[in-house]
Amino acid sequence: MIKKPKENLQQLKHYTITAKSFIRAFWRTILTWVVIVTFVVIAINYNVDKTVIGGAVVIFGIISQAFIGLLNIIGLIPILGPIIAKVLALPFFWLINALGYFVSVLAIKRGYTKEVVNYRILTVVLLTGIVIGFILGKII
Repeated sequence: MIKKPKENLQQLKHYTITAKSFIRAFWRTILTWVVIVTFVVIAINYNVDKTVIGGAVVIFGIISQAFIGLLNIIGLIPILGPIIAKVLALPFFWLINALGYFVSVLAIKRGYTKEVVNYRILTVVLLTGIVIGFILGKII
């Protein structure tokens, strides 16, 4: 049985989301990220220490579940969204990133600041490569 174009259009409308319903569904997450971004901009403007800013954002983001909400919004993007959300939720991804921060702290304490910058760039490139490889592996 062949469906008529009107039936296909009705089915497509059933699976789409409007801007109004998107904002209604994610208003807490949007408001939380507006507060976080506003705090960061104001804190940078008043020359607050970057470690204090980062710590406050991490603590506030974990308590308010802002990171999970952002991951949910990313997951709504068709085709790539669920794959990106899955990669960012991988424990291996978090483990490599956390290990990089611990090694950075130790290296900075010993005076290897230039090497730490190169190392962090290398780590970001590695993690980006893992994300791109995972996405390509799922698509192909």
